[in-house]
Amino acid sequence: MYLRLKLERREMADIIRLLPDSIANQIAAGEVIQRPASMVKELLENAIDAEADEIQLIIKDSGKTLVQIIDNGKGMSETDARMAFERHATSKIASADDLNRLQTMGFRGEALASIAAIAQIDLRTKPQDQDLGSHIIIEGSKVKNQEFISTPSGTSLSVKNLFYNVPARRKFLKSDPVEFKHILDEFHRVALSYPEKYFSLHHNGNEIYHLQKGNLRQRIIAILGKSYNDKLVPVSETTDIIQISGYIGKAEAARKTKGDQFFFVNNRYIKSPYLNHAVRSAYEELITKDHYPLYVLFLEMDPSSIDINVHPTKQEIKFENERLVYNYLKVATRHAIGQYSLTPQLDFSQDTFFHKSGMSTGQASTPSRPAAAGYVHMPEKPSSEGWEKVYKSMKNERPSIAPEDGTIRLGSKVNTDNSPMPALTETVKPKPYQIHNSYIVSQIKSGFLLIDQQYASERIQYEHHLETLESAEQLVQKELFPTTIELDQQHAEVLSNILDRVNQLGFDIKHFGGNSYVIQGIPVGLKSITNAKELIQQLISQYVDNIELQLGIEENLARSMAYSSSIKRGQKLNELEMQSLIDLLFACNVPFKNPTGKKCFITMDLDELQKRFIG
Repeated sequence: MYLRLKLERREMADIIRLLPDSIANQIAAGEVIQRPASMVKELLENAIDAEADEIQLIIKDSGKTLVQIIDNGKGMSETDARMAFERHATSKIASADDLNRLQTMGFRGEALASIAAIAQIDLRTKPQDQDLGSHIIIEGSKVKNQEFISTPSGTSLSVKNLFYNVPARRKFLKSDPVEFKHILDEFHRVALSYPEKYFSLHHNGNEIYHLQKGNLRQRIIAILGKSYNDKLVPVSETTDIIQISGYIGKAEAARKTKGDQFFFVNNRYIKSPYLNHAVRSAYEELITKDHYPLYVLFLEMDPSSIDINVHPTKQEIKFENERLVYNYLKVATRHAIGQYSLTPQLDFSQDTFFHKSGMSTGQASTPSRPAAAGYVHMPEKPSSEGWEKVYKSMKNERPSIAPEDGTIRLGSKVNTDNSPMPALTETVKPKPYQIHNSYIVSQIKSGFLLIDQQYASERIQYEHHLETLESAEQLVQKELFPTTIELDQQHAEVLSNILDRVNQLGFDIKHFGGNSYVIQGIPVGLKSITNAKELIQQLISQYVDNIELQLGIEENLARSMAYSSSIKRGQKLNELEMQSLIDLLFACNVPFKNPTGKKCFITMDLDELQKRFIG
């Protein structure tokens, strides 16, 4: 028996094997290099660690064809140039203890090896004290050529044809605008972190940024736009364990979209919802919950009190005493706000959100559908007097999802002949009422509807603007005093590409040179008190955020406009406004959900309500 078992064990084949370095590097690249922007981050950080003070970034096809970094740093010797592409080869640490006192941006020794495994590398580098430099060509982790050449001091590293040997990964890269947006994000973070260094960015032969050496305030304005010039407030606090410096924005600089929030710990960009909450809470009554303050804040701490070896991207961090950091940050922000006497710029006239031509909101109106502020006048649809019966019919129909586009399609046969809807049987229509200035309760025979006023408004706006873009142009309401808007480089380029479509929505916007545009008109139906500048900024930001969804331009713009100009939660509505919102919602083709799939309303039947009381 023993002999038989021994023979069987001998016959079993060994199945565990050591992977070749080329395959191991490709696997590691999946964590470290997810897209061209990941490469940009790693290569910019390498240039910083090389003590360069002039750094050029050259991009082609949003990094898919070429990412090149040229710096005037220390350069590498012949041996170092080759060793740099080996896994876990680094000049940043020598022992485990060094992880507790890191001062460099990189330290893992994974980035270059990972990049070389999935791209074609051309490296030219020379130390300051040597006459000749090294030229190395690598493809798929294999060195194809190495020679001495004459080259300027510093390093030029070109990464070509990302994922050329991993077609499955390349196929899942997003469109060029999406990938370039991510590259800009990484470039902004490094450039903000080192305002004393020169940075430039070229994309497809065009210079996007030319950032001269300067101070932090100058760098913020150069990247985020001249509109912030008079809206920056300095922050400066020093304690025994932390030093906080940088700038926050005045209350009027807050926007309804994220993107202008930056934390740096020991000059390393980090993401921290917890610390973000500390800054937001410092603003308290200054801004509303749907606005986001600007901040570019630097935290200097003892490296031994933090752990940055949490994730390969090194953008997550652990603090030895996170609560203490939170409190210091909140106090520092509040101190800056108090010291510079920042007060909120609130527009109390925003209580009224619907208007009729030549009439105030409180006035009676005879037309069947009052116009809504923030709503451009919608093309007439069948009367929605009997919307309760519309809902009753729809709830018996089963929405179907078209797998190709995810659009909800109804099988309802209600009102297919465009005849007027039947009126309610009750002699007096129940009045709707508002809860917490955010939700509308409307009675129906079987119980009640609870409508989310923001999602409902977004659905109404979305269908109108999509119809406008697919058919005729919207009427323009000329502004008495044209408004000039100064955008950052990224948003200016986006607006330039979609300007014709934006104007088709009812705007009259013209290029005014550089990154400046003049708003001469807004869509008819938007109130004159509407902040056109803020509306356009929101529209562009939403459009950029939606790019990653790879929607068509009409779909993207309709979604963006719907969010930017819709009624928001927290806005008080009167009875006429609430009823108009309900009527317009149930006159929509798809009243169930907003453009992003959130429910516009929920229902509760009387039977269900009674059960809640019985327990």
